[in-house]
Amino acid sequence: MNLAIDFRSGLPIYLQVVERIKERIAGGQLRPGDQLPTVRALALELRVNFNTIARSYRILDEMGIISTQQGRGTYILSVPAPEVSKEIRLQALQALTRRYLSDAERLGASPEELEQVLKDQMAQGRPTGRLSDPESDTE
Repeated sequence: MNLAIDFRSGLPIYLQVVERIKERIAGGQLRPGDQLPTVRALALELRVNFNTIARSYRILDEMGIISTQQGRGTYILSVPAPEVSKEIRLQALQALTRRYLSDAERLGASPEELEQVLKDQMAQGRPTGRLSDPESDTE
């Protein structure tokens, strides 16, 4: 499944797994009906304890994002209501921003440097070109 987990992060691994799956749903990489890896398979892939992934899946199940069916597997549920989708997307974006800021802090970047790098990347349209704002080029 290729979830990016940061073992140095202060965020517990089970919450990182929850956030990465929510990000994938918000970004459209995971869609309703898609099957997730088994708890054991994902634990082996990420090299974490089985109970860590079980806890992540339990949280996602309680949130109504996934459904685990004994003997059949774990699946992404149908498309959440628009307000829920918006909230999931916002939470995923906030988690991504926290990781970005945490990594930048470890590099010793100043707020001004971060702002400039972000503006430069957006102006270049990275990675898909959708973030480029033609009006921002007139500064």
